[in-house]
Amino acid sequence: MNIQDLIRPTIKALKPYSSARDEFQGVPADMVFLDANENPFENGVNRYPDPHQNKLKSILSKIKNISTQNILLGNGSDEVLDLIFRMFCEPNKDNVIILPPTYGMYEVLANLNAIETIKVPLSEAFQPKVDEILNATNSNSKLLFLCSPNNPTGNSFSANSIETLLKSFNGIVVIDEAYIDFSNEESWIKRLEEFPNLIVTQTLSKAYGMAGIRLGICYASTEIISVLNAIKPPYNVNELTQQKAIENLKKDLAKNQIADILKERSVLMDELKTLDFVFKIYPSDANFILIKVDDANKRYDQLIKKGIVIRNRTTQYGCENCLRITVGTASENKKLITEFRELQSL
Repeated sequence: MNIQDLIRPTIKALKPYSSARDEFQGVPADMVFLDANENPFENGVNRYPDPHQNKLKSILSKIKNISTQNILLGNGSDEVLDLIFRMFCEPNKDNVIILPPTYGMYEVLANLNAIETIKVPLSEAFQPKVDEILNATNSNSKLLFLCSPNNPTGNSFSANSIETLLKSFNGIVVIDEAYIDFSNEESWIKRLEEFPNLIVTQTLSKAYGMAGIRLGICYASTEIISVLNAIKPPYNVNELTQQKAIENLKKDLAKNQIADILKERSVLMDELKTLDFVFKIYPSDANFILIKVDDANKRYDQLIKKGIVIRNRTTQYGCENCLRITVGTASENKKLITEFRELQSL
């Protein structure tokens, strides 16, 4: 597959903006910076941030065992996804494939970029229908979004199905791995060299506990990353975000927190099985659990009155009367179960 054939002509012809920090890439020690019209009085954030986030990428490179040249960072995963749309999809011409129920921002971003969305619903087991997906594509199908582990269902997609789609889809396959750290499945970043049309997105918002700093990660071939770097805003990841991400990643807190979440997920699932209004508990490879109940709207409202907020997913395709519950701390989960037990007779 020739990736250049998939890139929009206007993007290939684009001359990227060159910031002051792009033009000077030497060692900053003892340098006097009079090039970027910054306020010269030091306060920790008076200078523009590193536009390429080199220190942060170096840490991620070691954690993920992947070259920094295969990494793009964004202001949350949503910016990364938007850049992918801009790189490959011609407005009012191209289309993308999504598999409902899935993460809602794929369709929102498609609409923002004037791109048609083709929906191929997941099976009853919430797995991709490979043949139907391939039959739904046409010459203008540029992106296929696979959220695995999937949101809101929590399950991982079959590796065989994903591999077949990577080999057969004549466009870019974007695997959204926001929840991969809670799964026993291998990340697809280990197979980037096999599939030139593969993009993997991850985040620091979930397992790494940094939702507030908005840091999304894109892993792809150097060919794709170089173009995404050319079209991203020059300073898209601010200084405070970079500092906080570096600080927290060095602390290496995620491993123990993930273990605690997985332990609590198991406890919570066992407790949910004892409730008479819970009809089904779906398998989860994420930090949340999807359950089918007697009346999702009723149970959601009842919990709100008890001071507990979960997510009502009953309006999503295939999720009628389903609630999505994030795994909290032991005390939070205990409070949830206690309140649920009191609701059994209501």
